[in-house]
Amino acid sequence: MILANISVPLLGLVDTAVMGHLASADYLAAVALGSLIFTFLFWGFGFLRMATTGLTAQASGKQDTNLTRGVIQQGVMFAFAIALLLLLLQIPIKHFAFSMLDSTPSVIKHAKNYFDIRIWSSPAILINYVILGWLIGTEKTKKALYLVLIVNISNMLFDLLFVNVLDMTVDGVALASVIAEYLGLLTGLFLLKSEYLALRSLIPGYADIKGLTNKKWLTLNSNIFIRTLCLMFSFAFFTAQAAKQGQTILAANALLLNFITFMAFVLDGFANAIEIISGKAIGANDRILLRRGFLLASLWAIILASLFSLGYYLFGTDIISSLTSISQVISTANDYLIWLIFIPIIAVWSYLFDGLFIGTTHSKEMRNTMVFSTVCCYLPVWYSTQFLANHGLWLSLTIFLAARGITQAFYLPKILTMK
Repeated sequence: MILANISVPLLGLVDTAVMGHLASADYLAAVALGSLIFTFLFWGFGFLRMATTGLTAQASGKQDTNLTRGVIQQGVMFAFAIALLLLLLQIPIKHFAFSMLDSTPSVIKHAKNYFDIRIWSSPAILINYVILGWLIGTEKTKKALYLVLIVNISNMLFDLLFVNVLDMTVDGVALASVIAEYLGLLTGLFLLKSEYLALRSLIPGYADIKGLTNKKWLTLNSNIFIRTLCLMFSFAFFTAQAAKQGQTILAANALLLNFITFMAFVLDGFANAIEIISGKAIGANDRILLRRGFLLASLWAIILASLFSLGYYLFGTDIISSLTSISQVISTANDYLIWLIFIPIIAVWSYLFDGLFIGTTHSKEMRNTMVFSTVCCYLPVWYSTQFLANHGLWLSLTIFLAARGITQAFYLPKILTMK
C-alpha cells in the first residue's frame, strides 16, 4: 500500500515540475487552483473508497462472500450516480468554484481551461475509488498497487508527452489525467474479473446484500463525507488565502504542499493496513488482533514520520530547487520550509487514527473530531494570526493537524476494547 500510495504524490510532483519549468508562474498557479477544485469534487467523495474498505474488511472477517460482493455493488452504483450528477452540473459548479477563488485574470483563465477538460474524468475516478477500496478490504493489495500504478504512471507519461513534446500547457496536464483515469477504470474492471466478479455482479439485484442495510451504508458514507469536506475545506481555505497574498506565495505554498501530500500518502500505507486489520478484527471479534495491528502500525509510522522530518531538514532546499526554476518561487518556498520539518511528527497521528476509525466504522466519531478541529481550532488560529501573513497560515494548518490527532485519541480506549 505504501508503494501504491507513493505513486499519487509523485504524480503531483511531476505536474508541479512540468509546470514549474515553463516560462511563467501563471501555469503552475493555474494547475494549483484547478487541482484545488478537483480536490473538493473528487477527494470530497473519497468516502466511496474508505467506506468500501471498512465494510468489505468486516464482511471478509465474517467470511460472508455475498455481503462482500454487495458492498462493491452498492458502491459502484452510487459512484456512477454521483459522477453523472457532476457532469450534468459542471457549468454551475465551475461558476461557483471560481467565484470563491481570487487570482490574476491569466491564472483564472488557464484554471478554467483545466476544469473544462478534467471534469470528464469523474465517472472513471469515482468508480475507481470503489474498486480500490474493495481490493484493499479483501487484502488484494498487490492488485490495488497495479491499479494505482497504471493510473499514475500513464498520467506522468502523458504529462511529458503533451507538455514537453506537443507544447501544450495546462490543457495537456488536464488531458493526461482524464486519459489515465479511464485506463485505470479498464484495469480495475479487469482486476475484478480476475476475482470472479463479472460486470453483471455490479448490477442491482445480482448479489445478496441482506447484511448491508441501506441506512447503515448511507450513514457511514455521509459521516465520512462530512469529515472529508472539512479536510478539503481546510486545504482549500489554505490555498485561497495564499492566493490573496499574490501568485508567488500561491505558487510557493502549492509547491510546499507537495511535501505534505507525499508524506501523507506514504504514511497512509499504514492507515490502509490498519483499515484491513481492524475491519477483519471487528468482523471476527478478535480484540488481540486489533490491538497488535494498531501498535505495530503506530511504531513503524512514527519511525517513518521522523525520517521525513529529518529528510526535509537536510534536503528540503534541494527538493524545492528540483521542482521549479523560478528564482522568486524558490526563495519564497525556502522561507516557509521550516514548517515542513515539524509537520510529519505532528500529523502522523491523525493518519493512523483515520485508518482505525474507518476499519472499525466509527464514522460518527471521525466526523465530530474533524468538525471540531476545523471550526474550533483551525479557523480561530488563522483569524487571530493574520498579522503573521503566510506564517500565520502555516501555523493554523499545523494546529489543525495536531488537533485532529489529539481529539481522536480520546476515543482510543473505546475502540481498542471493542465497546
